Amino acid sequence: MTDRMRRAVSEHGIAGAGRGPDHITDPVDPVPVVNIANALTVFRIVLVPVFIAALFVGGGEDTGWRIIAALIFGIAAITDRYDGWLARRRGLITDFGKMADPIADKALIGAALVGLSILGDLSWWVTSVILARELGVTALRFWVLRHGVIPASRGGKLKTLLQAVAIGLYLLPLAGVWHVVAAVIMGVALVVTVFTGLDYVWQAVALRNRSTSGAGSAVDPDGTRTDAGQH
Repeated sequence: MTDRMRRAVSEHGIAGAGRGPDHITDPVDPVPVVNIANALTVFRIVLVPVFIAALFVGGGEDTGWRIIAALIFGIAAITDRYDGWLARRRGLITDFGKMADPIADKALIGAALVGLSILGDLSWWVTSVILARELGVTALRFWVLRHGVIPASRGGKLKTLLQAVAIGLYLLPLAGVWHVVAAVIMGVALVVTVFTGLDYVWQAVALRNRSTSGAGSAVDPDGTRTDAGQH
């Protein structure tokens, strides 16, 4: 007889032992902060300065180091995909993960955009628009935090994917048609970034209005890890 069955028998008797768990009264085991999902998130944060250092070796003109920087960025971007997946699949969602995951995402994307703009590979206005959107969304999240969270959108996830692909292409020492492809993808990413940002503003205002009227809400945008997903 398992511990759970013994507890059920002692609390409800033999007749009530098979009724299934009572999720309201059953004790809940806390999720440890030190877990594989959070480890991947911290690893992504640690990779940011390593990525920047590799990008600026030789003034950003060294072909080998540009490839290394692109690989580091790719590895970090992949961890963004799997830390949230592991957290949801294994029940490892923690308050630390909810806070650190979006910070890691914005640190990685922001560092790459600023680095590329410093090197003259990407226009500053593109970097400014994307960073303004990300900072604005973060501010809105705090603004509506006590009212609830915004439902996750595919647009937010698409935005993150397009930004990562475009940045990866800009990081690689490519020329000709590949440079055009990178510019086109970045352009699409920019449009989606602005659109999802405006959509977030609309949803945040609607959520706040509903909350003041007694309504509730659900999950976080950009696929970040607040869905007990971006980000």
